Amino acid sequence: MPPPSDLRPVLEPARHGHVAVPRPVPGLLAAAEQHLRIGSPATMADAVTRSHLDDGRCVGWYGPPVPGWRVAIDAERADAPVPPALARRFGTGDFWARWTRAECCCKLADAPIAAWLRRHGLGTPADGPPIWRTLWTADLVITVSCAPTP
Repeated sequence: MPPPSDLRPVLEPARHGHVAVPRPVPGLLAAAEQHLRIGSPATMADAVTRSHLDDGRCVGWYGPPVPGWRVAIDAERADAPVPPALARRFGTGDFWARWTRAECCCKLADAPIAAWLRRHGLGTPADGPPIWRTLWTADLVITVSCAPTP
């Protein structure tokens, strides 16, 4: 079952009324593949945001800005071994997808991963503001996440 936020409908209240209007972010996430590039850190220097991999590659996000929203990405090699201590604590099933989602939530909340793990484990807020999409591209697991600007 996909996590509760993968492209779920998102509504925000209108500024001066009780009408809800769709947010533009789900459409951006639906086309996330078009906005990701993989290369060296030097070639990704102009990306909106980046995620560095343990093998020296870098994933860059080149999506258009959405006023009032921030974006974060995190990527991991899909075949990377799960660290034993984390495997014991959180299991290995779908580990890197859960990890990249938690990392994105940390980045958007400006929170350290250790604090996030104590509070949420590898879970993500079911009703919180971040929305995300997790993709399996080439040999990578990549999560793109967005949240309203505070």
